[in-house]
Amino acid sequence: MYHSKITGLGFYVPDNIVTNDDLSKIMDTNDEWIQERTGIQERRHVIRGQDTTTSMGVKAAKIAIERAKIDTHDIDFVIFATLSPDYYFPGPGVLVQRDLGLRTVGALDVRNQCSGFVYALSVADQYIKTGMYKNILVIGSELHSTGLDMTTRGRGVSVIFGDGAGAAVLSREEDLSKGILSTHLHSEGQHAEELTVIAPGMGKRWVTDIIADNNPDDESYFPYMNGQFVFKNAVVRFSEVIMEGLQTNNLQVSDIDMLIPHQANLRISQFIQQKFKLTDDQVFNNIQKYGNTTAASIPIALTEAWEQGKIKEGDTVVLAAFGSGFTWASAIIKW
Repeated sequence: MYHSKITGLGFYVPDNIVTNDDLSKIMDTNDEWIQERTGIQERRHVIRGQDTTTSMGVKAAKIAIERAKIDTHDIDFVIFATLSPDYYFPGPGVLVQRDLGLRTVGALDVRNQCSGFVYALSVADQYIKTGMYKNILVIGSELHSTGLDMTTRGRGVSVIFGDGAGAAVLSREEDLSKGILSTHLHSEGQHAEELTVIAPGMGKRWVTDIIADNNPDDESYFPYMNGQFVFKNAVVRFSEVIMEGLQTNNLQVSDIDMLIPHQANLRISQFIQQKFKLTDDQVFNNIQKYGNTTAASIPIALTEAWEQGKIKEGDTVVLAAFGSGFTWASAIIKW
């Protein structure tokens, strides 16, 4: 029996910064309105033709692999979390295998949206614990900007999301006091349609239906979110899954050295921080700069926190996420 330990982290975001004032020029919104509701000041959007979900993931992965002090040929498996793949199929996992020049290792795609990275981390953890693999590359990458309704009609959603990628290398650890101590995964599909992109999908409306209807008012292929309902569920599930992880490992809230919440909304993070009475030094947020990058948000934030020296050896790090599905998850890590 082994533990899995994060040995390398990396992230990539496009250079193109889009501020709230930039958005106010193309839709009826303003900086005050966006910051008051989300805490977001700016986000990154790709320039078409320069980046894809896969290419951003590859750039983040190269940094993580280098920091793990291993070679690409040491990677045994790839897990790629995203809701915005380059193609409907195949998934980006195999494209990463190709673009990094990896051996013909397995590549798995995870579609759990905002919880995707923690789900992917959990899958990687199980493979390493059993001894099947030694080094697994886990990526969370999202390209939202080209799929958003960037008009006043879509402002409730489109101001929130940004593009970017984060990656981690998980490696075998024989010291069972270190690494991932536990992961906790949940779902509640009865609320699936409260945060969704309906089309194109085989179940309701496929590409042929969209083309045949040619309806300029069709919003089924843009993201829909019942914002208040999502918020109310998120704060409850965040709290529950964090406590589940702590209790499983006989830890107290006071044992948390760093909480990395999914960067969905700064108000959600602040609510959780206040509920658990955590200090600013115990919670890391960067949604102000990057917006909500769904599956990429936790690895981007985790990497930044580590780069800034906010995570040190021996620290207890908690990752927690909630999102579309509904799905939610947490991971307890001893650094």
